[in-house]
Amino acid sequence: MLINAKFPLNIEHLEKQDQTLSFAGMTWTDYEQFNSEEYLGYRISYFNGVITLVSPSKNYERIAQTIAILIVAYCRKFNLLYFPMGSTRLENKPLAGKEPDVSFAFNTDKDIPDLVIEVIFSSGSLDDLNKYQAIGIKEVWFWKNEKITFYELQNEGYRKINQSQCLSNLTSEILEKFVNQGLTKSPLIIEAEFLNHISTI
Repeated sequence: MLINAKFPLNIEHLEKQDQTLSFAGMTWTDYEQFNSEEYLGYRISYFNGVITLVSPSKNYERIAQTIAILIVAYCRKFNLLYFPMGSTRLENKPLAGKEPDVSFAFNTDKDIPDLVIEVIFSSGSLDDLNKYQAIGIKEVWFWKNEKITFYELQNEGYRKINQSQCLSNLTSEILEKFVNQGLTKSPLIIEAEFLNHISTI
């Protein structure tokens, strides 16, 4: 174990509030010693000498899973080949490493996903864009405060877009309308309503 301690998970707070631990002055070698099996329940990232561990809340996970379910539903509807990559650790050694909340490759399987999604509930920030730019992710979605923002990587960095380049015809406004129901409704109901809506696109 890199740090001889058990990181505390406050179960009472895990429903609505994520828990985050950050360690500054770290190296890429330190980061490589962190692994998901040893630090179970945490997602781990590295950038600019800082290792960050996030323990997602229940609500955080529900939003992330709802987004993933709707992406799969879209792909099935429009016969788009998809390859789910989940929270696979993405790296550009020794610059950046990140475990996204959701990630997908489209059309063909790839080592680096075409799309990653980050849920910002009570942890995380748009600074994660710097990590994804270093890794070379071409499209990133952020969910925060019931709003979804799409970003596309260009030569000068990420720019905000309204319509996804990976899932054509899908706008952030359409997606967030259904994703935000994820805290109160079953994904089965949300998916059916979403498919009914996009059938008219």
